[in-house]
Amino acid sequence: MTKEKQQIKEPISQDRHHSWHSIAAEEALELLDVSAQEGLTEEEAQQRQQRYGLNVMTPKKQQSAFVRFLLQFHQPLIYILLAATVVTFTLEEYIDSAVIFAVVFINAIIGYVQETKALAAIDALARSMTAKAQVIRNGNRQNIKAQELVPGDIVLVQSGDKFPADVRLLQVRDLKVDESALTGESVAVEKKTQPVAKDDVLGDRFSMGFASTVVTYGQARGLVVGTGDHTEVGKIQKAISGAQDLETPLTKKIKEFSQLLLWVILGLAAAVFAVEISRGADWADTFMVAVALAVGAIPEGLPVAVTIMLALGVSKMAKRRAIIRKLVAVETLGSTDVICSDKTGTLTENQMTVQQIVAAGKVYAVHGLGYRPEGHILEQDQKADLSTNKALEQLLIAGLLCNDSAVKEEADKWTIEGDPTEGALVVAAQKAGFERKKLEQECPRKDAIPFESEQQYMATLHDGARHVIYLKGAVEAVLDRCRGMLLANGQEGPLDTDAINKQVEEMASEGLRVLAFAMAEAPDGLSGISHEDTRSGLLFLGLQGMIDPPRQEAVEAVRLCQLAGIEVKMITGDHALTASAIASKIGLRGETRNGKLVAITGKELQQIEDKDLEDVAAHISVFARVSPDQKLRLVKALQARGHVVAMTGDGVNDGPALKQANIGIAMGITGTDVAKDASDMVLTDDNFSSIEGAVEEGRSVFDNLTKFIVWTLPTNLGEGLVILAAVVLGTQLPVQPVQLLWINMTTAVLLGLTLAFEPKEPGIMDRPPRPPHEPIMTRDLIMRTLLVGTLLLIACFSLYLYERRILGTNIAEARTVATTVFVVLESFYLISCRSLVRPMREIGFFTNKWVYYGIAAMFFCQALFIYLPLMNTLFSSAPLDIMQVLRILGAGVILLLIVTIEKTIRFRINRRKEKEKAVTES
Repeated sequence: MTKEKQQIKEPISQDRHHSWHSIAAEEALELLDVSAQEGLTEEEAQQRQQRYGLNVMTPKKQQSAFVRFLLQFHQPLIYILLAATVVTFTLEEYIDSAVIFAVVFINAIIGYVQETKALAAIDALARSMTAKAQVIRNGNRQNIKAQELVPGDIVLVQSGDKFPADVRLLQVRDLKVDESALTGESVAVEKKTQPVAKDDVLGDRFSMGFASTVVTYGQARGLVVGTGDHTEVGKIQKAISGAQDLETPLTKKIKEFSQLLLWVILGLAAAVFAVEISRGADWADTFMVAVALAVGAIPEGLPVAVTIMLALGVSKMAKRRAIIRKLVAVETLGSTDVICSDKTGTLTENQMTVQQIVAAGKVYAVHGLGYRPEGHILEQDQKADLSTNKALEQLLIAGLLCNDSAVKEEADKWTIEGDPTEGALVVAAQKAGFERKKLEQECPRKDAIPFESEQQYMATLHDGARHVIYLKGAVEAVLDRCRGMLLANGQEGPLDTDAINKQVEEMASEGLRVLAFAMAEAPDGLSGISHEDTRSGLLFLGLQGMIDPPRQEAVEAVRLCQLAGIEVKMITGDHALTASAIASKIGLRGETRNGKLVAITGKELQQIEDKDLEDVAAHISVFARVSPDQKLRLVKALQARGHVVAMTGDGVNDGPALKQANIGIAMGITGTDVAKDASDMVLTDDNFSSIEGAVEEGRSVFDNLTKFIVWTLPTNLGEGLVILAAVVLGTQLPVQPVQLLWINMTTAVLLGLTLAFEPKEPGIMDRPPRPPHEPIMTRDLIMRTLLVGTLLLIACFSLYLYERRILGTNIAEARTVATTVFVVLESFYLISCRSLVRPMREIGFFTNKWVYYGIAAMFFCQALFIYLPLMNTLFSSAPLDIMQVLRILGAGVILLLIVTIEKTIRFRINRRKEKEKAVTES
């Protein structure tokens, strides 16, 4: 026994021999010490199972439900609220304590529920493994559970089966495998037993069958070389487990803001405490003042408001065919500046369509997309007359009869039974008016030569009106068998091979998959055909070029995304020529060569170091024949450049990149469970245009969140300043902690949340994405917050002192005035916050009626606060007279005028700067 054979008997990693595709089948059998005819013995299988384990994937260790719930409280802002809960409870302010804790607890429950639904990718991967497998053991065929397979087992598969493990193919017969879920390849892959190059990417390893891929045609015998975690799908599981759960721009900004707020509040509270103690104030009284400051400065309604506004965004997006699985994904979409999209089914129809036909030297265009048999064959924009070109007529008949696939309609949707390429040929013939049943009755099939990868063609023998052989296949294979070509008049003419090959090159450069067709009169009495009958003497009929065409709505969506400053990149498992051609048709922008978009292949990516990949990912827009790990590398490279990346996908192979991306977008129709469970968002129509719509909604949600924050912060600032002013001036607190809590909670719900219904502002998709590192509060917004906070301080304190020192009203009445000042001024400021930059006339005064309903509801609740005896008891408030109310309303009008003037001046300054910048750039 060789050294290598001895090694395989040791409990070593299966990854030691990971290049099975590049070695001969005989060598693979020798390495695993097994006979292709006898297979393993039961004893050997048991021994190997003990060494390598079951053919299942190791589930990821999950945190307990209790730990995940506790982690919902692991945020700086929540720490502040919990501290306020404890302090207010200690000071017997039970109402304050209960309300604050209720806010924290509800927010934690919402976060926990969302996280629980988030990722089940590993379970989905485990489910993707087939339940049964046919193996040869002890020289006999038997069915066993797929989980019992071990390296060295000989497995048998046929059409309709899933590969139960990674298999080195030993024998194949017309084997085609659908690997789209694993590699992204849009058509079934023809398999062979010959080894391929060691550095070939996953989609080019034709000598392998991979776990969870589906046999669509033919049969095979193979050697199990990888099980469980050591299969390609198992490696994807590991990559999904290792991919980072990234913070979204919003969570980052809220975290940064909360940390800043934490230090500001602690600093102010410490300063107040120190000042009061230095004055000789009572420790308990001083502590109460510090608590009042903390309660006033904390935006208690912010966590709940953010959650509710994101939930409303989820509802809006659902109407645009985008189902959000994680709330924060709503906002992330608004910050996205790169979308990495799969090609098949997302940017394209996922329906192979004949688009060009060449017959008797004439070029025809085929009108109509997809499998719906509607459209025409066009010659120079006119409907083609088949009677004037016999070669075209016979070409279409050949495509229809030399064909094993069918087109059918179900629930107003046309689908293919069989190979998509053959389906496209059926549809092309139907567009020309041919009826399959009628033709099959006139020329019934007598025999056929099925497609074989070695021969590269299919042929059928027909009897009836004519005794004829039709043949279709690769251009080279068909041309080699032709003696001449059929002319338009039905006569035989000379075969111009050079002209045909030139036409093929032109079609291929457009990304078309080209098939050639030929025919021959069959000898009378011929009842069957063989390769000998098709070896020579055929007449060339012409070419049909097909492609999975781009979605028309995707073309417009890509254009809008690029106008909005969002780069769109195509990352596909398809071939480079096809990918580049489709990308050009869709309008992607990127590096070009000879007028065509440059497509980098997976093989080329293997040669690029990580440090250089960032630059490549930034400048190239088309990546073809890429493997799952390369998709993951590309996403990481873009993120390293500071991009917020959205990644679309539908297959198992997309799982790691979907999870790594800032927002993963899975396809709802064609997507696998793995892709959906690893994603943040699912498209119900698999359409790229829905992504553009979701981005638009995401930007609107972020705008409205920003408006809420800009609206609520001045209140907390003003409240904090009022407490500080009272400390500095040595007066009683104008507003008590319980009254501050009333202000913060009621206004956040009744006033602030109405901003969630603010419609999208004009030109929302005409501006670039918000830079990921730009804070929520820009310099302009900070200045406005300081302005409004100062105005609140002045209005509150001046009216409070006027009541106490000029009019001599009691403390309860004066505090009620101060509390009402905050409520009324916030209501007036809310109107201004409907747009942070545009004047009201540009967005419309009544385009969001909820704002005015909210103000009315707030005024009603404040009236109860002022005049209802129960509220007077709970919140130490007192009734006000009409003059006190009018003075407060006057203060609100003044604040609105000042803010409007400031916004108008700033709007004009910014407009002037934009015009100057545009002139400079032009």
